[in-house]
Amino acid sequence: MEEYKLHKNILCIDLKSFYASVECAISGLDPFKTPLVVADKERGGGSIVLAVSPYLKQFGVPNRCRIYELPKTIDIIYRKPKMERYLEYSTKIVEIYLRFVSEDDIYVYSVDEVFIDFTEYLKYYKMTDYEFAKKILKTVYDETKIYATCGIGPNMLMAKLALDIESKHSPDFIAKWNYEDIPTKLWPTTPLSKMWGIGRNMERSLNSLGLYKVGDIAKYDVKKLQKKFGIIGEELYYHTHGIDMSLIQEKMHIKPTSKSYGIGQTLFHDYYKPDIYQIIREMVDDVCRRLRIGKKLAGTVHFGLAYSKDVGGGFGRQMKLESPTQNESHVYKACLSLMDKFYDNSPIRVVRIAVTNFVDKKGYQTNLFEDVNEVLKEQAVFAAMDEIKEKYGKNIVNRASSELKSSTIKARNDMIGGHHA
Repeated sequence: MEEYKLHKNILCIDLKSFYASVECAISGLDPFKTPLVVADKERGGGSIVLAVSPYLKQFGVPNRCRIYELPKTIDIIYRKPKMERYLEYSTKIVEIYLRFVSEDDIYVYSVDEVFIDFTEYLKYYKMTDYEFAKKILKTVYDETKIYATCGIGPNMLMAKLALDIESKHSPDFIAKWNYEDIPTKLWPTTPLSKMWGIGRNMERSLNSLGLYKVGDIAKYDVKKLQKKFGIIGEELYYHTHGIDMSLIQEKMHIKPTSKSYGIGQTLFHDYYKPDIYQIIREMVDDVCRRLRIGKKLAGTVHFGLAYSKDVGGGFGRQMKLESPTQNESHVYKACLSLMDKFYDNSPIRVVRIAVTNFVDKKGYQTNLFEDVNEVLKEQAVFAAMDEIKEKYGKNIVNRASSELKSSTIKARNDMIGGHHA
């Protein structure tokens, strides 16, 4: 396995409880002493908590929960999410990183997490990767009052594992792992979902094989893992040995290509028929608008519902269309067909819609069971709406049904990434 081991100096930096820390920084509060949560309290107890301060985390409060799940014995400070503000802070912090290293050696993983390849800078700065981590974390705090944590490793995977498993509990928020640390620091990890890359479903599948610790996977037959999980099983086996061949410089030059257009929405209260139809139609409008902008036709519609937490469950199904389309009426009809077949009338909290199997739009292929004039009329109406929205804003023109109480489209149009701008 030695030939697969990279020996780089990779840092994985995470901004601690980022949204909550930004709110504390703005208000001059210490996030380790302040019971602050980022959530829109005006939307009721079912509203999602986007972030909690480190102070609340020490009481076992998770980052993602609903307001009604927060402890009642603590006098909590609420801050409404402001995504534009968080993006500004994120940009400012990335600019700090860029003072020290080239953009070619930074991979922005998310709004609050980056990877930095420090290998070529060791001689230039005449400091170790650990010393550099301390310097850059101090600079970020001095200029923004945001605390950060850092994992260091010989590849991106190990830097991330060091971050997730050890650094957040380290006195200086920094942890460095080498390959020889894997048996003592990674293998005892349980439950398996604590390891980056293993979700709850994968964890259950691995548990069914008698694998409960990361070390159990590392000692398991790789051929059996590959047979059960395919290439993912083989990759997981190597990951449990700290093996990862990803390079930051390669990731920076990958151009993302969208193979699907999708949207998911977590609702602020339980929905049922017929109010849920309004939500579905608005989401279909959004997906089809992206098809028109991309000049694509979709051949398959994916539709899913997740039920209220008290009930649990849900479903996700797909339908192949008679012919590729970008028309709202066709996609909406497919969603309703799937809903009629699989929905069991439980209270709905999450709706997901996506379209896949794209072909370039070069005209329209008619079929015998539809009115061509109606199809073309629909295309013209929505194309005109696209132009108006592009010029004057998404909320300048909507369906009349957007005025109904069940509608969420106006609020969503004013958000960034599903949250208040």
